[in-house]
Amino acid sequence: MTGLQGAGKTTLARTLAEAGFRRLCPDEEMFRRYGHYGRDFPRGEFRVREAPVLKDIALKLQRLLAAGHETVVDHGFWTREERAQWAATVMVAGGDPILIYLPVPHEVRWDRIRKRNKNALTDPNSIEFSESDLLRHAGRFEPPTSDEPYIVYDGDPEQVLAKLRRARPTDSGPH
Repeated sequence: MTGLQGAGKTTLARTLAEAGFRRLCPDEEMFRRYGHYGRDFPRGEFRVREAPVLKDIALKLQRLLAAGHETVVDHGFWTREERAQWAATVMVAGGDPILIYLPVPHEVRWDRIRKRNKNALTDPNSIEFSESDLLRHAGRFEPPTSDEPYIVYDGDPEQVLAKLRRARPTDSGPH
């Protein structure tokens, strides 16, 4: 998936998990290992602490795919480079990477984040963000381009599931 905070990635990933996909979530693993971002460890340490988590998630992803499990990574994949690296990780395991883009306007995302901020102490997916954080992050986000095949999520998980089913390879290998 690719999208900013509040775009609906976790909601969609959980729906895919209910449909049989294995769900991997780096934010939840970060919370399990380190606690709350900005409370239990300093805000400036996020990327340093995230690196080994992402490495472990990538290895787990490869194991799941090699075992034939459809898997969704509940993560934003903000840059083209990051998406290419993860697509390669999927292909090494014999999988077919499919990118889902969640283009949601700032106002909608900010409304969701404000509500989510109220649960920041108890929900590992509720890292507290200010509106200025969201605006700054939006400046670093690279939407997918025409040479990165992707599915646009329009808020209807059934539409995504139907497109994923059509995109499945005809063989019985991992995807």
